[in-house]
Amino acid sequence: MAGKGRAQLRSPLFASQTRFLGAISKPVARQTLFASHTSPISASATFQQHSHDEAHSHDAYAAPTSHTKLVNWVRAQQTLLEPDHVHWCDGSQEEFDGLVKNLVDKGVMIPLDSKLRPGSYLTRTDPADVARSESSTFICSRQQIDAGPTNNWVDPNEMRVELEKSFRGSMRGRTMYVIPFSMGPIGSPLARVGVQVTDSPFVVVNMRIMTRIGRPVLDVLGRDKEFVPCVHSVGKPLEPGDKDVLWPCNIPQRKVVHFPESREIWSFGSGYGGNSLLGKKCLALRIASVMARDEGSLAEHMLILGLTNPAGKKYYIVAAFPSACGKTNLAMLKPTLPGWKVQVVGDDINWMKYNPKDSRLYAINPEAGFFGVAPGTSVKTNPNAMDTIRKNTVFTNVALTDKGDVWWEGMTKTRPEGKVVSWKGEVWDSSMGDKGTPLAHPNSRFTVSLDQCEVKDPAWNDPNGVPISAIIFGGRRETTVPLVFQAKDWNHGVLVGASVASEKTAAADGDVGQLRFDPFAMLPFAGYNMGDYFNHWLSMPDRVKDPSNLPKVFHVNWFRKDAKGSFMWPGFGENSRVLKWIVDRLEHPEDKSLYTSTPIGFVPKPESLDLTGIEEQVKGDVMENLLKVDTQAYLSEVQKARDYFKRFGDRFPAKLTKELDGLEERLKKNQGV
Repeated sequence: MAGKGRAQLRSPLFASQTRFLGAISKPVARQTLFASHTSPISASATFQQHSHDEAHSHDAYAAPTSHTKLVNWVRAQQTLLEPDHVHWCDGSQEEFDGLVKNLVDKGVMIPLDSKLRPGSYLTRTDPADVARSESSTFICSRQQIDAGPTNNWVDPNEMRVELEKSFRGSMRGRTMYVIPFSMGPIGSPLARVGVQVTDSPFVVVNMRIMTRIGRPVLDVLGRDKEFVPCVHSVGKPLEPGDKDVLWPCNIPQRKVVHFPESREIWSFGSGYGGNSLLGKKCLALRIASVMARDEGSLAEHMLILGLTNPAGKKYYIVAAFPSACGKTNLAMLKPTLPGWKVQVVGDDINWMKYNPKDSRLYAINPEAGFFGVAPGTSVKTNPNAMDTIRKNTVFTNVALTDKGDVWWEGMTKTRPEGKVVSWKGEVWDSSMGDKGTPLAHPNSRFTVSLDQCEVKDPAWNDPNGVPISAIIFGGRRETTVPLVFQAKDWNHGVLVGASVASEKTAAADGDVGQLRFDPFAMLPFAGYNMGDYFNHWLSMPDRVKDPSNLPKVFHVNWFRKDAKGSFMWPGFGENSRVLKWIVDRLEHPEDKSLYTSTPIGFVPKPESLDLTGIEEQVKGDVMENLLKVDTQAYLSEVQKARDYFKRFGDRFPAKLTKELDGLEERLKKNQGV
């Protein structure tokens, strides 16, 4: 067998958990799982032809589940991937501690100072494996038109042949971990179950933080419930005598592949979170968006927050910003307005489904943790996040101080005193000055359980979700877009979402600062044609009994700059003032003292925003400029949007064309054309 004689590589973890682990006694017959170009779940049915005795002599049949389809699927992956060992994850603390100890012993995870950052670790990736790779991400629908022009598409038959070549034997010399996981509270009617196999123990550690894993998930699956199959390999098999590297990956062959119709995910060559934690962007957005389209619900790249006013009334708000544009900061906002409180339900993804009883959208956070961008996070920008990551946190690609703590750009005004080891493992000290490359990677991350966040909403884990009152869109725009405005109605709100554009950030590979359209902040994450996606959003009023109960739609822009290049709005905790205005609009929709009707929507009157305490920061013409609607600039935006929307051809909804025409007509009328 592949890897025979490697028993000495097994860790004490595996020896102590024999109920979930069996050693491979001999290889099963090799089969080309992709030859029929069907789902591996279907292909794995061929394994049922084995005799009862032969079947029970192999790892997958020692599984802690009676779910026949799942067991056969795991068997199929074992045959394809050829791991030395198979480990079914139970999600226990004992298992987690054992995995972490192994990773520490190998030097993959570095323990931080137990007093400064108890229970926390630092990991450094390969310098080439630091972000999502949109160029290596594929939506392999049966028809190219169904993937649409914004996704990379390869014929699924051709892709399966490529996957066969890449994955065959890719786990030799390694352990295949089987991770049953739930996206959303276990047993929730809004939750979905996936099962991921991976050869990365680091992925297992992070999946335990970011999702709900193990035995309880298998209990929910029972004998025959559906699951999303997810296969991940770092793509670095080990032959006898090979020495492993700290961060195995295979970037030249990296690919993250989704088959929407069969609900499959295959990821090869990368250990970075966005490419390897397959419950996150892959399942929770790309595959879930397809499932939501088919079921009449929504799967969105949105935070969820609970906002309570001084009278004690709570509102739940969702917001869509492109990655690294402040979702976590807003979700964990510490309001500066007295009496207002923000509590976090989720900072990145939400699934929404309408309730036929009250025609409202209810949302859950499918994740159980934060996978936050570290640079820029500080006591000033997000004090609640800083409190959350004081313990039990996994940091990736940040700097390490000589005190055994972490550091990144933006955490403090100056770099730490003494010696600091950068994310690349290079030593820097204060005598060298502050100039040069960053000590932390711009997309460095922290992974931490949401449950230990002190400002988590009491309903963050509610299986029925929370009722949504408002939807906010936003991005990084230095000019043109005002601080906040409200869409005129639902269809106009869909146009606002479809027209989101932002300066590119470090969360994805490419040129930072480049402006690109990012509709609904879903450009990298929609699992099907975005023209159809727009249509799906437009269909929501027709799905509910009372469309007036759907959330109201807003757009914000914290990043507008003045002529000197400085941010005009103080941001961070002061953003609570914008949230208060949104609540005022929800409570008093007919109060004309709150807004001015403009061609782009309802914009606050300067006096309708509570600016108590920040008068000096927004004195003079600052508020006028922040709320200004430049007609000529917006006419240019309309033309850019028209040019962008052309790519969707006849899949672009006629209703949105009508909305765009109406916007242009209002702007020209306002201009006197």
